[in-house]
Amino acid sequence: MTVLKDTPNEHFDLGLFFDLSADLLCIAGYDGYFRKINPAVSGLLGYSAEELFSRPIADFIHPDDKLNTAVNRENLTESGIPLLNFENRYLTKAGEVVWLSWTSMPVDSEQVVYAIAKNITHKKKQEADRNRLIKNLTEINSDLKKLNYTTSHDLRAPVANLLAVFDLLDNSKNKENEMEQFIGHLRAATNNLKTTLDRYVDALVEKTTPTITLHELDIQLVLKNVLQSLQSLISGSRTNIEIDFAAFNHIRFNENHLESVFLNLITNAIKYAKPGEAPQISISTQLVGGVKQLKFADKGIGFDLEKVKDKLFGLHQKFHNNKDGKGIGLYLIYNHISSQGGSIDVKSKVNEGTEFTISFNPMSGTEH
Repeated sequence: MTVLKDTPNEHFDLGLFFDLSADLLCIAGYDGYFRKINPAVSGLLGYSAEELFSRPIADFIHPDDKLNTAVNRENLTESGIPLLNFENRYLTKAGEVVWLSWTSMPVDSEQVVYAIAKNITHKKKQEADRNRLIKNLTEINSDLKKLNYTTSHDLRAPVANLLAVFDLLDNSKNKENEMEQFIGHLRAATNNLKTTLDRYVDALVEKTTPTITLHELDIQLVLKNVLQSLQSLISGSRTNIEIDFAAFNHIRFNENHLESVFLNLITNAIKYAKPGEAPQISISTQLVGGVKQLKFADKGIGFDLEKVKDKLFGLHQKFHNNKDGKGIGLYLIYNHISSQGGSIDVKSKVNEGTEFTISFNPMSGTEH
C-alpha cells in the first residue's frame, strides 16, 4: 500500500481539495458567522457566498432547529470537544428543507470551528417513508386484530341462535304442526350465520388498507337485519325491544361496524338481564346540539360504574361472573365508534340497568 507523505519537496493544493469536495466544508467564527465556505455550501442552499457571509448562520437554520443548534454550538465552543454526527435542518433560498449531518472541530486559539456536513435529506425522506409505512402497517395490523376479535366474538351470536332453535326443538317434542316453524327458524339462523361469515370475509379484504368504508345507512334496516339474525335468541329469552327512530333514521357509517354495535349491545343486554325477568331494551335516536346520538338502554343487572370506568372498554375486561362473557363486546363497540370519529358515554347502576349514548361524528351525514 502506498502512503502519501507531505515532504518539503512536494506541494499539495489543499485549496483545490476544499473547492472540489462534494461535502459541505466551512469555517465558522465563534461569533456565529461563516468565515470560509466551499462551493458546495452555496450550491446546496442556493445563496451566493456574499449572502451567506453577510448574515448570521442561524438565519439559514430551520426555525424548529435553531434552539437545539445554538445549545450544541455553545457546548462545542465551551468544552472544546468535537461535535460528531449532529443533525439539523437548513432552509434553502427557495424555501426547501435540507437535512445536514455535521462533524465540527473547535479551535479555541483561533476562535473558529472547522466543520464538514453531509447532505442526508434523502435518508430522512426514506426514514419518513418507512415510518409512514410502519404506521400504516401498524394500523392495518390493529384493524385486522380488531376484525379477528369481532369475527370470533360476533359469530357466537348466530351460533347461540342455532342452539336456541335446537332447544325449542327439544321442548316441542317434535309436534308436527310446529315442525315447519322450527325448520324455518333453523334455516333462517343458518342463513344468517353464512351471511355473517361472508360479511367478515368481505371486511377482511377491506382491511388491506386502514381506510374504513362509509355508506349512508338506514338505521332501521340495519337493526332489522340484526334482529332477524337473533330471532330465536330474542324469542327464547322473551326479550322486549322498544324502538324509536323519530329524531333521525339515517347515518353515514360503516355498515359492518353498526351491525356489530347493535349485535353486541343486544346480546349483552340479554346476557346480563335480571335473573327470572324478561330483558327490557329500548333503542332510540336523538339530536343534541346538532349531534346525532343513538341511545341504547336496558333494565338488566348493571354494574358499579365507579369501580370499572377506567377498564370499561378494555380488552378482556369482565365485570360479572357470567361464563359466556369474554370481555370483548364493549371493546369492539368502543373501537367501532371511536375509529369513525364518534364517542360513547355510559351510565349504569347495580340492578337498575345500563344506558349507552353513542354520539356520531358531526360530519356523519345530513338529516333524513
